[in-house]
Amino acid sequence: MDYPGLADRTGHFSYGAPRDVTIGGDGSRVVFLRSAGPEDPDAALWLLTVATAEEIKITEGPIQAYAVDRDARVAAFARDGRLFRADLIGREVTEVATDGPAEDPRPDPIGHHIGYVSRAGGSASLRVVGPDGDRLIAGELGNAWREHGGLISWGVPDPAAVQFGRRRGWWWSPDGRQILATRTAAATSLHLLDLDEGWVDVHWDRETYPYVVNVRWADGGGPLITVLRRMQQHGLVLAIDPRTGETQVHAELADARWVEPVDGTPRHLPDGRVLVGGELAHDGFDARCLFADGSLLTPPGLYVRRVVGTLPRSGAPSGAPDLVIEGTDGDPAAQSVFRVRTSLGGGGAEARKISLTPGWHRAFVGGDVLVLDDTVWRGDARVATLGNLAAPLPYHPRPALERVTDRRLPAAVLYPAGFVSGAKIPVLVTLGEGPGHQQVTSDPAAWQERQWWADAGFAVVSVDSRGTPGVAPSFEKVVHRRLGDVALTDQVDALHVLLGKHPDLDLTSVSVRGTGLGGWLAALAVLRRPEVFHRAVARHPVTDWSELAPPFAERYLGDRHDAADVYAHHSLPEAAAQSDHSRPLLLIGASVPGCTSVPAATLEEELAFLRS
Repeated sequence: MDYPGLADRTGHFSYGAPRDVTIGGDGSRVVFLRSAGPEDPDAALWLLTVATAEEIKITEGPIQAYAVDRDARVAAFARDGRLFRADLIGREVTEVATDGPAEDPRPDPIGHHIGYVSRAGGSASLRVVGPDGDRLIAGELGNAWREHGGLISWGVPDPAAVQFGRRRGWWWSPDGRQILATRTAAATSLHLLDLDEGWVDVHWDRETYPYVVNVRWADGGGPLITVLRRMQQHGLVLAIDPRTGETQVHAELADARWVEPVDGTPRHLPDGRVLVGGELAHDGFDARCLFADGSLLTPPGLYVRRVVGTLPRSGAPSGAPDLVIEGTDGDPAAQSVFRVRTSLGGGGAEARKISLTPGWHRAFVGGDVLVLDDTVWRGDARVATLGNLAAPLPYHPRPALERVTDRRLPAAVLYPAGFVSGAKIPVLVTLGEGPGHQQVTSDPAAWQERQWWADAGFAVVSVDSRGTPGVAPSFEKVVHRRLGDVALTDQVDALHVLLGKHPDLDLTSVSVRGTGLGGWLAALAVLRRPEVFHRAVARHPVTDWSELAPPFAERYLGDRHDAADVYAHHSLPEAAAQSDHSRPLLLIGASVPGCTSVPAATLEEELAFLRS
């Protein structure tokens, strides 16, 4: 079984599970993708009618993504460049003729037109197809930036946006008469496009704030965007006037390290206030919170991960619904779902947990309907459970979750199945995808691969060092410009503390492995701290931070032009040049002078190297 095979095998257990859930704004329909299971991984489009709890397949797969109108009456999707329209009321699917290959199709909120991106001619253009045919809304096919020699693209996210998690490049207005679209050339700009071919430019200081991080345009107000300076230490939440393109500052975001916008913000609340994610870092507080026009909505002890949407609150006026959010309230290994009051009473901020079991929970909302994990709720009534055809997990891991050192680092130790205490066992430190990605979670699916490694004869140790989300903003950002030193210190300190709780750990035989940024840290561990880490495997590691996308690299290490010494300190070639190259280090898919490198390796080859 090679490494990709194992990854595929564990990934197969998501096949057959509902995904990409969307709920119509009137709460009548729930739309989702689901495959038939591991043997048939192509996802089909499914519909659940809330009133009857009936599930029906709308069309066969493969469907990678889809979009619906406001009330989920119409869906659109593309397959091999062909555009399809699904009538979710009549349950009919028809192909829509287009003038070019289609991608990212989206019906307007009332379902009359479908907009899509086409790359015919090389560069991306934005088109709309409807009763009056297929029309080009914006595009400059064949034109190049004279100063860069690249293509001009409309309606697609620029590379910097992808680093921030924004994977869309255009948005319908609530009335379906306008489109807000990005234009990417030497920089990214925004433009409001009328379907009658008029347009206005969106005005803000694009030179000072070049990164467009979040965009949202929904009922209740004009478009809202979040823009950041290049060094990401200051940002603005701007409201756009859809008639003129002028912008108004609603909030400022600032941090000496970097600004971390909250997923799902900014957005308008029904009463007109603007919801913004921010941080509390005074009076003993250290929290990621939500604010509405400057008023704190979430309790300081709640770490907000994502704003899902709103649900009506029983006994409250329609303009004062509850927010539904995903977050953590003390245990970073768990993700819970909460209802948060948007109307502030005398008791202050209030959040009520609605996911009542430990674990890693997700939610979706629309109208008065909530889908919590796979369960559909309307108010307090359980309506249905979305069918889950996923195969059962092959392993039943029982990691021992801990909080260790005076920094309360989330950590876990996973033993082989049937392990009997009393004999020393080699240690394998897994770094996953590295800082910025949690490993220590209460999600059984996240431990499948690590149980395989444990059963191969290791005590698998996972530590979420500082720089990892889920604990507190200061925990996340203390790594600024010193990520390597802080992360390695945390891994070493955690190992020594865990030995006191798990005396069977053999710290004379410690291996470490990771992928990407985790691979970089694994290699750095054996090069910088060989007295602790005795052998390492790094898959596709980051070798030189100056070659990474600037939004990502500069978030952690600062301006590459002003901090050459910081980038050199985080470079694997520099670390290798200063270390004893005889230390066992295997680089897979990358090369560093003086280190053993191979283009690919099977799982057995990696295991044999770590056992050598």
